[in-house]
Amino acid sequence: MGPHAGLDLVEKILTLTPATKDQDHLPVALLSYPERIPDRSTFLMDPSQPSPVPVLTAVARQLDDLGATVAGIPCNTAHAPAIFDAVREQLRASGHQIRLLHMIDEAVRHVQRTHADLRRIGTMATLAVHRLKLYREAIARAGFEPVVPDERVQVEVINPTIFDPQWGLKVQSTPPTERARQSLLEAIDHLRDNGAEAIFLGCTELPLAVPESHLDGIRLIDPTRVLARALIRETYPDRLSAPASDQAA
Repeated sequence: MGPHAGLDLVEKILTLTPATKDQDHLPVALLSYPERIPDRSTFLMDPSQPSPVPVLTAVARQLDDLGATVAGIPCNTAHAPAIFDAVREQLRASGHQIRLLHMIDEAVRHVQRTHADLRRIGTMATLAVHRLKLYREAIARAGFEPVVPDERVQVEVINPTIFDPQWGLKVQSTPPTERARQSLLEAIDHLRDNGAEAIFLGCTELPLAVPESHLDGIRLIDPTRVLARALIRETYPDRLSAPASDQAA
């Protein structure tokens, strides 16, 4: 998916694994084929465009062939049913046993387990995730009240921060441009003003620009970090760092 998002996921797996030497770390396979995978948002907004499903399925099969038993996709947009469910069905049909963890479901369950006192949770994501209500509906099902940006902020602030070809996070994410960082801070203020007590950073590039776990009293939830914990939990649960030592997740 986004190459930096994949690297970020692997780095968080390393960070969440207690280790005193190289051999203490977990076996991880990262396959990154950004030039082969069509844009997820473009496909979801216009299904006549090239689908990422065949390539994502092929990559998952490769991981299965390498011996991986569980995989995660570091792209929130790819968890739309038209993509995620289709990949999972194709894997079942081909007889591959690898399990895909659902990033959005894991992120929401994490909040249920660790922050049940929260009432109103905001979302920042790509326009496709916003329009398809992927986080919004998952938050509501979990018993929280979703807080979403208004259309102007979503279209004119958040989406360009991800995709603008001059200063967006897809162009430069490590470090982000100052304009991208400031745009996200504007969006966070907007959601806070609308009552959000916490915010899902629902695009895997967003935590690269706002890595803080808290910002001016509001909790920022990093789904990539949650996914990293879930991947360790499902493979080497005895090697997962204790939550107390992991302030962000």
